[in-house]
Amino acid sequence: MLLYNSATRKKDEFIPHTEGKVNMYTCGPTVYHFAHIGNLRTYIMEDALEKYLRYIGYDVNRVMNITDVGHLSSDADTGEDKMLKGAKREKKTVMEIAKFYTDAFFSDCEKLNIKRPDVVEPATNCIAEFINMVQGLLDGGYAYIAGGNVYFDTSKLDDYYVFNNFDAEDLAVGVRDSVSEDENKRNKTDFVLWFTKSKFEDQELKWDSPWGVGYPGWHIECSAISIKHNGEYLDIHCGGIDNAFPHHTNEIAQSEAFLGHPWCKYWFHVLHLNTSNGKMSKSKGEFLTVSLLEEKGYNPLAYRFFCLQSHYRKSQEFSFEALDNAQSAFNKLVARVAALKNEGEVDMAVAEKYSKQFSDVLGNDMNTSLAVTAVYDALKADTNDATKLYIINDFDRVLSLDLAEQAKAYNEKSVAPAANEEDAEIDALVAQRTQARKDKNWAEADRIRDELNARGIVLTDTPEGVKWSRK
Repeated sequence: MLLYNSATRKKDEFIPHTEGKVNMYTCGPTVYHFAHIGNLRTYIMEDALEKYLRYIGYDVNRVMNITDVGHLSSDADTGEDKMLKGAKREKKTVMEIAKFYTDAFFSDCEKLNIKRPDVVEPATNCIAEFINMVQGLLDGGYAYIAGGNVYFDTSKLDDYYVFNNFDAEDLAVGVRDSVSEDENKRNKTDFVLWFTKSKFEDQELKWDSPWGVGYPGWHIECSAISIKHNGEYLDIHCGGIDNAFPHHTNEIAQSEAFLGHPWCKYWFHVLHLNTSNGKMSKSKGEFLTVSLLEEKGYNPLAYRFFCLQSHYRKSQEFSFEALDNAQSAFNKLVARVAALKNEGEVDMAVAEKYSKQFSDVLGNDMNTSLAVTAVYDALKADTNDATKLYIINDFDRVLSLDLAEQAKAYNEKSVAPAANEEDAEIDALVAQRTQARKDKNWAEADRIRDELNARGIVLTDTPEGVKWSRK
């Protein structure tokens, strides 16, 4: 398997630290608001990576944090805590906010068929681990105390800027506050490991520590949680490209200083989902959620399909026209699967041929677009329906589009009533399609045509209008 590694800036052969086992870490959400679909694009692509690793036989342990304390609204380690900001906005406690938006996040993941990681750890569960790591960095001479806070000293490192190939725009963090420079820092790039009560007096969550009552910095939590559940060697660290700097850069600095050896070998970064106005972000107040897409009539899996049609290392532009096209294509795909009959014996030689095609394109830096193409190639294969269904179900272990379940629901919805009632229903659908074409609602027109086709109805254009007949 070849995987593009942000740390080496090239495709590297993937070789985990322990043969047959993959330790994987995913930066989880800061649960102060709903996740927008740009956030969720990252989790969809990470989910596909995890499922592909399992598909080719690896034993995967995937760990995710939940940031419920410590993530500040500026990448300068200053500004208001995002969790506190959410609590003030909704007049709730920080923990009430955290629970509500954590539940909302995993509800969205379920709708998008994103597997829950093997370990999900809220930051507030690991204060002892954070304190232990900060103390270890102080003891090793990599940290210092100033103004009541504990800082990591980046001047102790030979190479701090690990991810130095990205454009400034790619590395831009979604929210930047206008803040004054932190005069306690010895170096501009130093970052806070532990805040004390000398800052943010209105901070709701605080704990005793050797340096005073306070709370952890954002960066320390991912390192400590990963080491707690994945051990000292991490194989793959995932996240959005906006986390590469400073968050992931700081994770590498503190983890390797604490452990005394290289920590994570492969870095998997997903690029942004953009709109015509630029990167989607909560700060602009224009973000779209899965629930909003549902309210507009979209199947969440059509959005997953939309994401899989693009490479994770390319920015993807979102528009409702693009999503309409994706939903139309997804509906057509479901209709084609629904038309298959589970008859005959599975031809394993054919199945293995297409499985190799599927695995080869994903094994070349997770090309999900070509993996989707492999689905269409399998549907066109010169083989029986039972073999095609076997292949589709096999591919769906990674793609997670629920094609078999969607096809079953499609067929159940299309069960024919009595003949005269059925004819009236078909007449109504044909009329709806004609109106959709007049309205230039091509996606709806195609959807109706595919539904009729799946039911064995052939449409013919005549001078008198559209006529239909049974196959």
